[in-house]
Amino acid sequence: MHRYDPSRQKLALGLAFLAGQVDATGFIVAGGYFTSFMSGNTTRLGVDLLENPAVAWFPVALITSFVGGVVLGAMLVPRSQDRPKSILLTVVTCVLGLAVLALAKHYEVLFLALAAAAMGVSNNIFSRDGEVTVGVTYMTGALVRSGQGLAARLQGKPDTAMRGYPALWLALACGAASGALLSASSSPVAIATAFGFSIVLSLYARRIETRST
Repeated sequence: MHRYDPSRQKLALGLAFLAGQVDATGFIVAGGYFTSFMSGNTTRLGVDLLENPAVAWFPVALITSFVGGVVLGAMLVPRSQDRPKSILLTVVTCVLGLAVLALAKHYEVLFLALAAAAMGVSNNIFSRDGEVTVGVTYMTGALVRSGQGLAARLQGKPDTAMRGYPALWLALACGAASGALLSASSSPVAIATAFGFSIVLSLYARRIETRST
């Protein structure tokens, strides 16, 4: 996080918030599965294989959709020239738009697959040389860096490299709370709100990259 300027840091926080919104909405619709937290789905897969093999296909489908989104995003990055973030966010927005339509038509499984794919694409937005520099849909790494930063501070050492990660975790947590709150009244409204926020993020990313050129 510390390697990016304030505008891009804000974009990363916005993406984490979006991931939290989408994941919470998907979690409620799916009854305990995730659209961005694939570690959780992998654990569910292991449990399902032993306790309820008939539904084990479901976490596999979500993981496959997520990985498919990652592949799509990674293939688009080299073709995005000087505007990779805005182009990838446009793709995320379009896929979330399809997810909104799927949920509105009560195609829950299709909605979840599309939402997972969108989150997969979004993980390429902050990447360099094929390596993810900021994970925006999973926070284990952010919490590890936060803990390392706290340890460094307690020992009187510089903690610059760890700064920004607690805020990233908080952004995802707030997004999840927002998604859960909206889903309590209407899951379609919740995902439509996430779709609208994704549009805002796309425009913001375009503005950042336009200024950089």
